[in-house]
Amino acid sequence: MDRLETVGRTFLDGYAAAVEARRPADAEGPIEQLPDWLRGFAYEGAGMGLAVLDGLPFGRSDNVARFLESERAASYRYLVYVGIGWAMARIPRFRWPKPAALDPVLVPLVLDGYGFHQAYFHTKRYLGEQYQDPRFPWPGGAHGGYANRAIDQGIGRALWFVGGTEPGRVADLLDGFAAQRRGDLYAGVGLAATYAGGVTEAELRTLASRAGEYRANLAQGSAFAADARVRAGIVPAHTELATHVLCGTTPAEAARLTGRLRPADSVQGDLPAYELWRQRIAAELVSLGGVNS
Repeated sequence: MDRLETVGRTFLDGYAAAVEARRPADAEGPIEQLPDWLRGFAYEGAGMGLAVLDGLPFGRSDNVARFLESERAASYRYLVYVGIGWAMARIPRFRWPKPAALDPVLVPLVLDGYGFHQAYFHTKRYLGEQYQDPRFPWPGGAHGGYANRAIDQGIGRALWFVGGTEPGRVADLLDGFAAQRRGDLYAGVGLAATYAGGVTEAELRTLASRAGEYRANLAQGSAFAADARVRAGIVPAHTELATHVLCGTTPAEAARLTGRLRPADSVQGDLPAYELWRQRIAAELVSLGGVNS
C-alpha cells in the first residue's frame, strides 16, 4: 500500500507540473528532480494534465505534441500516451483527441490509460460488475472493435494495485472475469508488476503459475514494461527481477526484441498494428524458452 500511495503522489506531482508550467517543456524540470524510478509515473501524470489542457475550449490543443518534441519526454512516450487516456475519462467526449494526431501504433495505449482510470475510480462497475461499453466510440475506424481489449489491458494494470500487489488476490480477481478477457487483463498485470514492482521473486513465480494458459500474455506485458524502462534509461532492480521471472530474459533483451518486432505504422488485416505487435512479442518469448505458454 505504501508503494501505491507513493506512485499516486508522484502521478499528481507530474500532473501539477504540467498544468502549472508556462510551456509544456517547463514541466520536465520538476519531474526530473523526482527519484529516478518514479519519474515514469510523473510523466504519465503530465500526459494527463497536458491532455486536459488540450481538451479545454479557447486554449491550445497541441500541448501533448509540444511536450513530446523534447527528447527526454519522448523517452517516456508510452507513459504520456497512457496519461492521455486518464484525461479522456475526465473531459467531454467531443473534446477527446483526434486519433490521427497520435502515433498510429500506440493509439491503444491511450485506451489502456482510460481503462486503468475507470477500474481504479469506478471499481464496483468495472471490476465488480465487469462493465464494458459495447459501442465505445474512440478511436473508431476499421479496428474500432479493439477498443475494449485495450481498455481491458488498462483494467489489468489497475488490478495489480487494487489487489494490493498480492499475486494470489490479483489472480482471484482475474479468475472472476470471462475467459476471453483474461489474456488482456493478464498482460496489464504483467506490465504493472514489472514497471511498478512491489513483490518478491517467490510472489512473481506465484503470479506466473496462476496465469496458467495466459502465461505468454503476462510475459508480453512484462516485456512492454521493460522496454519502457530501458527507453528512459532507468531500470530498477524490481524490473530486472520481474523480467527475469516473467519473460525469462533481461530487460535489455526484452526491449531489443520489442523494438525489433514493432510493425509498420499501418498493416493490412483484421488486427491493429498494436495487437499484431503484442502477439509477435508473446510468441517470441515463448520460442526463446523462458516462458511456458
